[in-house]
Amino acid sequence: MSRFFDNHNHCQFSFDGGRTTAEASARAAYKDGLCGMCFTDHYDPYTPPMKAAFEDMVPEVFDVPSQQAEIDRVNSVLKSEGIPFKVFKGIEIGLQENCRDAIKEVLDNNQFDHIIASVHYLDDTDPFWGGYYEGKTWKEAYGHYLETIYKEMTWLGKDFDIMGHYDYVTRYAPYPEASIMYKDFSDILDEMLRYLAEEGKALEINTKTYQVYKGRTPELDPNILLRYKELGGEIISLGSDSHDAGRAGYNFPRIAEFIKSLGFKYTAHFEARKLCQEPI
Repeated sequence: MSRFFDNHNHCQFSFDGGRTTAEASARAAYKDGLCGMCFTDHYDPYTPPMKAAFEDMVPEVFDVPSQQAEIDRVNSVLKSEGIPFKVFKGIEIGLQENCRDAIKEVLDNNQFDHIIASVHYLDDTDPFWGGYYEGKTWKEAYGHYLETIYKEMTWLGKDFDIMGHYDYVTRYAPYPEASIMYKDFSDILDEMLRYLAEEGKALEINTKTYQVYKGRTPELDPNILLRYKELGGEIISLGSDSHDAGRAGYNFPRIAEFIKSLGFKYTAHFEARKLCQEPI
């Protein structure tokens, strides 16, 4: 059994998670040696109209009580079979200034093991389908994305545990510059990392980002992690962003060795929003 928990996964309750179920993913993750996983299904209360040109518009929120009841059921089944694997209840909030009230409502009325604060849509555009990048240089596009995460996560304040995929914006970008590097965005990254360190929030390493997409492979810049550590940050969350059974824990051993080489001693997960650390 490995020491890894996968803190970022999607199942049948996410609008894009129909390729798997919570039970199928949990069984596959246990078989692959993980200790546990958290389903952080998507909660984006507003979807930009431009997305309708590419796919059917469906609500990108989920039925929280149904998801949590299913996770309870899966945990009960696994326990009855003597499988030492825990499934946690999470949510991935898609931060947008124009739906702050809806975000507050879902967080005020439900309890989660952890909350991921992410940005998927901004400026009424969708990076996945490319609209966000139009008319922007790579530096403008990446910098504005980081500024938006910072603005929205500081607004959210105590109501999140993990800053999700800060480099999501690079995955689908059309530029040769495939990575967010500390040297290019040191000012805004310092603000973000200082906030995470001072507030005891986790920095997510989302392993889905670091794979080939249309001939480009974003790089995880060690200088960002070193700066986080220098500012007092030590909470590293590993997430595969899986939408398929069998993909949880993608590349975790390699990433864990990488962060260990930078001086980090633990990876983290959360239970009832309480920090738990596992030695690397």
